[in-house]
Parts: sequence; C-alpha cells; structure tokens
Amino acid sequence: SSGINAEYGGFSLVALCFTLLLMKLLHKSIDYKHGNGRMTFIPEEGEDLWHVYNLITEGDIVRCTTMRKVVTESSTGSTNAQKVKTNLTIEVENISYDVEAMSLALKGRNVEENQYVKMGAYHTLSLELQRKFTLTKQNWDAIALDRVEEACDSGKTADLAAVVLQEGLAHVCLVRQSMTMTRAKIEMPIPRKRRGSCTNHDKAMLRFFEAVGVAMVRHLDFSIVKCVLVASPGFVKDKLMEYVLSTEHSQFRAIQENKSQFVLCHSSSGHKHAVSEILSDNNIASKLSDTKAAGEVQALADFYTMLKNEPARAFYGPLQCLAANEQEAIDTLMVT
Repeated sequence: SSGINAEYGGFSLVALCFTLLLMKLLHKSIDYKHGNGRMTFIPEEGEDLWHVYNLITEGDIVRCTTMRKVVTESSTGSTNAQKVKTNLTIEVENISYDVEAMSLALKGRNVEENQYVKMGAYHTLSLELQRKFTLTKQNWDAIALDRVEEACDSGKTADLAAVVLQEGLAHVCLVRQSMTMTRAKIEMPIPRKRRGSCTNHDKAMLRFFEAVGVAMVRHLDFSIVKCVLVASPGFVKDKLMEYVLSTEHSQFRAIQENKSQFVLCHSSSGHKHAVSEILSDNNIASKLSDTKAAGEVQALADFYTMLKNEPARAFYGPLQCLAANEQEAIDTLMVT
C-alpha cells in the first residue's frame, strides 16, 4: 500500500491506495489421512487477517518473528534490558483482533527451545500485514481448508464496489464475501448556497466530484469489478456521474470506458453504513446476481423478510444469537 495526499483547490484529500492482493500460501504440508499438518502464509491485506482470525483456534501452534525483552546480568551484578528479534513458537490460548490496527494478538506458552525464552513461558505474538507465519493444526477440517482456499484463490477477489456520497462526504468501498472494506474516504467543506449566488457552492462541488472520481479510478480494478453501485440522497450521485462521464480529463477514461457497470441508486447518506442499506434493496439485488456478494445480499433480504413476517424466527444482538446457538437453532449467521 502507499499513501496519497493530493490537493484540490486548497482542500486536502487524504486517502490510502491499496493494490488488490491475495494472502500468499508459501508452504503446505498436510497429512490428509490424519488431518494434521502445517501451512505458511503472508497476509497481504486487512481481509486476510480476518480470515486468519477465523482460521486459528485455541490449541493451534503458531510460529513467527517477534520482539522479546531480554534482561542480562553482568559479572558485576548489574543488569541490562534490551529487545531482541527472534522466532518463537507458541501454543495459542487467546486470540484478539484489532480491526483498526489490522493486527492479530496471539497469547500462549512457548513450546520450542529458544535461547531467549524458556519453555512454557508466556508470550504474545503479533500477526501483521506482510509478516510471515506458520500455522500448525492437529485437524485441518473441511471448514479450515475452505477458508484457506477462499483467502488465497485469485477468483475470490471483490467484484462488487459501492460509492456512497452526500455533499462533502464520500466512501469508496469494495464489497467482498466476508466484509465490506473502505478503500477511500473523501471529506471536503462545501459552502452553503446563498441567495442570488451559488458560485462558491458549485465550485466546491466540482472539486469534490473530481476527488471522488480520482478515488474511484485509483481503487477500482475494472478487470475484476463487475458492478459499481453509486448511491446518495437526492441528485448528488447523478451530478457526480455527469461530471466524470462528460469531463475531458484522461484520468477518468477508465470510468468512461466502463460506464455500463455503474448502477445509480438511492441512499439516506454518504456514510459507510449506507452500503448495507442499498444492498438490502430488492431492486438492486436483481442486478447483482452474477457477483460474489449476491449470496450475502440475499441472506440480508431473507433476514428482513423473516423479521417482518415471522419475527419469532429472526434475532439480532449478541445475547440473542448466543442463546439461539445454545439451542443449535441457527441456520444463517450474519456478523457486522
């Protein structure tokens, strides 16, 4: 990934530019007869860590590079503390996932001899992007293997994008089977229209539309994306598309050449949660039948239908879902 900081007429657009990458599977050694074995991965992006979080369970063995504070004592009795880099192998006892920091914290006891860490000593490994790790399981079941295939298969990349916006705020998102990921957030102050003059407002909106258009070009790979949903309150979406399709800037050529992939729809705002709102629209669902997110869209639609017609069978909230799970009564579980 790389940082981008661009200036548009005095306003600053700050976004992160990501390349669509897949988790790398470097090594695979599985005894399919007994189910045990190990795999070595390199997470490439945020969704990879989500897959890893769902892949690792208590009792698994994880090995990766880490930093360890080591205290040494000299012959004179003085002590010196320093951090050293070492490879450590632990048996996982606790897993925590930090979405904002895009990292996994794995706590457990050391299970292999190490010059800095005693056998059985506790340590917390941090799994981050671009950090290689090896995962050993006693039982690689079908669910775990499917998870690995989904994370590493090039055919599993996001083929649905959504742009939700309102005056001065926009989110460019990729919708995947597992999660919706924000690729760019654009915020700009838009002056109010004044009686007799809209010049400042109109100029600010044009700068805003240009910034959103640039973000779409940077973050949407039209060789993969089959459909782009553009949603807003009122006519903001229409004015955006009119601007990027009519402008003579060559930077918008990719959008102009793929204009048939854009679908305009209504949303209540330009905040990220509006993506779920438009995906639940029946009129939109029919246009997404050939995208990988279609299953999630249909599941959400079925939930709302059941909540309306058979409320006793549809539940939401952590406690309610836990209670349903204890009764082994869950058919479909959706997590936001």
